[in-house]
Amino acid sequence: MFYVHKTVSLHNISLYISHYMGKPFAKMRTRILLLTAVLALCSAPAAAQGGKDHTFTVGKNMQVFNEIYGYLDLMYVDTLDADEVVGTAINSMLRSLDPYTVYYPEEEVKNLRTMITGRYVGIGAVIRYNQQLERVVIDEPYAGNPAAEVGLKKGDIILSIDDSTMTGKTVSEVSSRLRGDAGTTFVLKVKRPSTGKEMEFRITRRSVDMPAVPYYGLNKDKIGYLSLTSFTEDCSKEVRRAFVEMKQKGMKGFVLDLRNNGGGSLSEAVNIVNMFVPKGLTLVKTRGKLKRANNDYVTTVDPIDSVMPVVVIVNGESASASEITCGSLQDLDRAVVIGTRTYGKGLVQVPVDISYNGQLKLTTGKYYIPSGRCIQAINYRHARGGYTEHIPDSLTRVFHTAGGREVRDGGGIKPDIEVKPDSLPNIAYYLTVSGLDSTEVLLNYEVDYIASHPTIGAPGEFEISDADYEEFKRRVIESGFTYDPESERALKQLKKIVEFEGYYDDAKAEFEALEKKLKHDIARDLDMHRDVLKDIISNDIVAAYHFQAGAVENSLKHDKQVQEAYDLIKDRARYKAVLEPGAAPTLPSQGEENDG
Repeated sequence: MFYVHKTVSLHNISLYISHYMGKPFAKMRTRILLLTAVLALCSAPAAAQGGKDHTFTVGKNMQVFNEIYGYLDLMYVDTLDADEVVGTAINSMLRSLDPYTVYYPEEEVKNLRTMITGRYVGIGAVIRYNQQLERVVIDEPYAGNPAAEVGLKKGDIILSIDDSTMTGKTVSEVSSRLRGDAGTTFVLKVKRPSTGKEMEFRITRRSVDMPAVPYYGLNKDKIGYLSLTSFTEDCSKEVRRAFVEMKQKGMKGFVLDLRNNGGGSLSEAVNIVNMFVPKGLTLVKTRGKLKRANNDYVTTVDPIDSVMPVVVIVNGESASASEITCGSLQDLDRAVVIGTRTYGKGLVQVPVDISYNGQLKLTTGKYYIPSGRCIQAINYRHARGGYTEHIPDSLTRVFHTAGGREVRDGGGIKPDIEVKPDSLPNIAYYLTVSGLDSTEVLLNYEVDYIASHPTIGAPGEFEISDADYEEFKRRVIESGFTYDPESERALKQLKKIVEFEGYYDDAKAEFEALEKKLKHDIARDLDMHRDVLKDIISNDIVAAYHFQAGAVENSLKHDKQVQEAYDLIKDRARYKAVLEPGAAPTLPSQGEENDG
């Protein structure tokens, strides 16, 4: 297993300790027998909980809960579903704590394992619901997995699995049928929209590894880039192999992209940081109520490279293990962190075995990186229904990096240099976000493009032509596509406020002039945002031919944050200046660093 196991005895419950740092996803249900077991536990001596008063209060409330449920089960007008009713109670209890303490009943434990390992048994494809067709379709097969090997393509409409029709099924229902035991075979029937033909594929399920490193490579200046999407089992080995390979090819600097990486294994994060810093350094300390569960994570091997310039790119979705990685490298002055402020998850979870093969992922403490700071951004308060409170910057404390630079706790990791990405135009959101009817205009165009082009150019250079885009524009207009521009919505709201306050008559002419300028014009908007939309379409098309690796490589051409990282590494004097105590570095295109 990729996470460290520790056994702690607490009222005869075995706590299998692993510092898993990812974000939870699950519905929580249980049985009434679980509550009976908890009551028995709470009625036992509980010195660890703080004395007799606490023990009495816990026991009293658990007894009241059991009595209320007993009366409901016996006398309520309708028969109760124990899983649903008690599950709702557990849901409410856990929601009052923090979003990372999650109960997984037996049927959902596999979701937790997939999140930890990045591995499941199935066909290896992303599926999505097509609003226009009211069917589930193939969106993206993974390279080297059964779906890609048999020839499934983007847009294929899933008709049936064996003898079961998939008409009217949700994505979740279809996904559960596609998954199964390794080695089992089934017949998948699809309709290919570009030809109208129905096709059958005999597919054998096998273990699917979702790639933690979808792409790495050198640019023309011999600067290495690596995208790490999750901290799953053995991801540090993948990063190490890629780094060594690029170094052997003459790599002069390294960019580690942790954007949208929600975390994973703490141990894998420590292993990755150890690639760049000496052995014997304490990188992370975890501290909680149980002292025996506290751990210090120390580097154990010599680094691969301790001098090469390293830049780490992060954003607001870089969390937990991502923050341990970039925060440790920042605290040790070993890398420059650029991008936008990270998520701010400084809490540690451990899985606890629950009766009937369930598991509870339980928050037990906080972690501290080399400077001694904890970067938890939110206080989770206990109140009716639970509520959260962001830690304001004014209440954060100053810590210092190994070289004396000031850094702060709370609020995530603030980059050394803030580089904001280009914003996505509203029309692009409506054309691309899955679940909206309007997204099918884009999907249909891409499916037809793929059908009429057996091959395309290299992923790093491919771009649809202006003529292709004009065809896309024509199809969007003829489809009757509409969307809700934010500017029009804001103007209507302002107009209501002004009318309410009695100022509209004096400002009527200005409002009418502004309304004309903001008039909804799809053709104009498609021309205005041509470059962004061409990039989006090109990237989707590349993914259909060259999978995730090609899509990442294609996206780098117009990625402002990556280009800034490359430029910083090429300017060694500026790179070194960022790491000097007291420095307040900025990139020329960014102006002053923003505290937001």
